[in-house]
Amino acid sequence: MLHNPMRFVHFIGNESVPSRSGESLPVVDPSSGTVFAQIARGDAGDVDRAVGAARAAYAGIWGRVSAVDRGRLLRRWADAVEAHVEELALLESQDTGKPLKQARADAVALARYFEFYAGAADKLHGTTIPYQDGYTVLTLREPHGVTGHIVPWNYPMQIFGRSVGAALAAGNACVVKPAEDACLSLLRVASLAAAVGFPAGALNIVTGLGPEAGQALAEHPGIDHISFTGSTETGKRVAIAAAGHHCPVTLELGGKSPQLVFADADVDAALPVLVNAIVQNCGQTCSAGSRVLVERALYEPLLERLAARFAALRAGPASMDLDLGPLVNRKQQQRVWDFLSDAQAGGIELMAQGEIVDDAPGDGFYQAPVLLRDVPSGHRLWQEEVFGPVLALQPFDDEDEALASANGTQYGLVAGVWTRDGARQMRLARRLHCGQVFINNYGAGGGVELPFGGVKASGHGREKGFEALYAFTTLKTVAIRHG
Repeated sequence: MLHNPMRFVHFIGNESVPSRSGESLPVVDPSSGTVFAQIARGDAGDVDRAVGAARAAYAGIWGRVSAVDRGRLLRRWADAVEAHVEELALLESQDTGKPLKQARADAVALARYFEFYAGAADKLHGTTIPYQDGYTVLTLREPHGVTGHIVPWNYPMQIFGRSVGAALAAGNACVVKPAEDACLSLLRVASLAAAVGFPAGALNIVTGLGPEAGQALAEHPGIDHISFTGSTETGKRVAIAAAGHHCPVTLELGGKSPQLVFADADVDAALPVLVNAIVQNCGQTCSAGSRVLVERALYEPLLERLAARFAALRAGPASMDLDLGPLVNRKQQQRVWDFLSDAQAGGIELMAQGEIVDDAPGDGFYQAPVLLRDVPSGHRLWQEEVFGPVLALQPFDDEDEALASANGTQYGLVAGVWTRDGARQMRLARRLHCGQVFINNYGAGGGVELPFGGVKASGHGREKGFEALYAFTTLKTVAIRHG
């Protein structure tokens, strides 16, 4: 542990604000297991102060900023992020353990979100409705007011961008509670917002623990809408807390996303995507392609090629920029170990495994990527979210069998389909129970423009794309009788 770790505090009203209690939390580098910083431990009082700052901004200067000028501010913010990509990537890499190239890509995506919503800010229109003679009826899209944003640790910059970017574009003032494991890049991004001209209170960040600061934000009567990304169980608690003051929520929760590979698939195109969909961010991705269903005629040949790729993968410190960094913390590492122990006890065959490099510190939170074959549909490895670099495979004989297995979990976030058969592509796209379906690709390179969200235990509501702006506004109908 460092004797004088860096100290980070809340960002409220464009100022750096320590927690009322004076307490802090350690920030651990997942690559080494050592403490390198401290963050403020926020509580209900800190959240109340941030909500007050947001409410004052919304009732004051921020609430009077035109849509055109909101877009211009977002555009300047995007430019500032682009100018600080390397700094932000370094912060996020050390904070979360992700390789530098992935953290850099996240910073670039953050700028793209701000750029997209900058262009959309003045294009959120109402409508006119044909009605009875003597009436003109129109609808207005208005901001909720003050929105709360609970951001997870796996993609803090990207999820901040798609949530806060849309909320600010729509005219809301925001209070953000990042995960305690990943605050540092967002605090820096907030300081950039102040530097480019966002008025005090338009954006506020309170750091701290979920049961303390996060719960206080979800329960706060001054919050008019909540956006939450995280686990299904925590999402339930957020929704219950918000219901106490009739606050609408957008929930983007867990996933156990399948990829269906048919015998006519372009295997050369599919292979790198199948691997990256589970390896990216060390498998800590809600939309990770964690299950692969393969038509039996292709099963053994594809397994052999996947095994060769897995065996060549390397995990190590974030600074080494390898295929994988560490998992985010010890708790997550133990969770993955528990799943793998269950697999071994159940006789599930480990087909291939990557390696952890010799230079990796012994106290880092590492897990080599693992490929498991013939995983039964009823096993927890097939049903539950591991959130680690563990890929489960299963053969199928026909389309109906593949669909039954793919749809046979509580989740419904993303699915991939690999086939050259156009009719099959459309059948499966319609019959898969999820929020996104990718045909002969997966993830579409991030897809800032593509609405994202799930069904069933994967949540409800949509973020990303223009659709997100609807979630961050409320619709008002105005009926004018003029004779």
